[in-house]
Amino acid sequence: MVLRGVGRPLVLENLPVPRPGPGQILIRVSACGVCRTDLHITDGELDRPKLPVVLGHQIAGVVAAAGEGAKRFPVGARVGVGWLGWSCGKCAYCTAGRENLCADARYTGYDVDGGFAEMAVADERFVFPVPEGYSALEAAPLLCGGLIGYRAYRFAGDAKRIGLYGFGSAAHMIAQVARFEGREVYAFVRPGDPEGEAFAREFGAAWAGASDEAPPVELDAAIIFAPVGALVPAALRAVARGGTVVCAGIHMSDIPSFPYSILWGERSVKSVANLTRRDGEEFLALAVKARVRTEVRPYPLDKANAALDDLREGRVKGTAVIVVREPRAG
Repeated sequence: MVLRGVGRPLVLENLPVPRPGPGQILIRVSACGVCRTDLHITDGELDRPKLPVVLGHQIAGVVAAAGEGAKRFPVGARVGVGWLGWSCGKCAYCTAGRENLCADARYTGYDVDGGFAEMAVADERFVFPVPEGYSALEAAPLLCGGLIGYRAYRFAGDAKRIGLYGFGSAAHMIAQVARFEGREVYAFVRPGDPEGEAFAREFGAAWAGASDEAPPVELDAAIIFAPVGALVPAALRAVARGGTVVCAGIHMSDIPSFPYSILWGERSVKSVANLTRRDGEEFLALAVKARVRTEVRPYPLDKANAALDDLREGRVKGTAVIVVREPRAG
């Protein structure tokens, strides 16, 4: 499913099978999660994708072939690919373990073709083994919603009471991790969405309400997964002195002005940019320990546009996943 221009629907096309270059592997895609970032690319809010481009950066599949020098994974290994597809490895950020900030980084489904396809190529350095016990369908959401959510969660520090604004793909996984670690989760959903509130409670939220409501207690930290800048002042009002508000999205609408008084008291606002391989390794191991369950809604490859539309309109609870081949249990 190819994006040939922003604001246009994806088009089903037959493309040549990509060839893995040095250090790359060819992946036979089983499933690929649909992320809000795919919407931002399609809608032109992220304005420099290579075009045409195959979207999709939550790839779960099987190694079909290896390029020269690629030795990490044997043919047949079950692997996953996330958003960060390549970094230079030489700049000050990369050498400090902050490859997520590399100015020359390349991103899956944006700078390089992604997983809304039967086959995909990836740099083996940025590929993860799929955890045992997860089918490809179940594993796909871990590879972006889970990974980015985990990085945002780490920025919340040792917060005991955590608010999650926008209870979708990332939040429903991170809520399970937080509960596993003995924390309290407070969920904020779109106003007038009782199903969303019930969904949040199903995944361990101690309280669930509308994003324009105040929680019943002061929060120690809040993570904003919804791309809505107006939630930043709302979250600042909800956190206690010394609290942290983490903006987890790659794109957000403008943050409105707000009084200094709601920032005062050593509250802080942080943003999350992409992820590192260490984030992936840590989260995938933790997901197994915490027995993170992914709520998925499958779509066939040729219905990728319907998946994007459903995500845009808030009709997906959990993660929309493009199923390319029938998944199997790990």
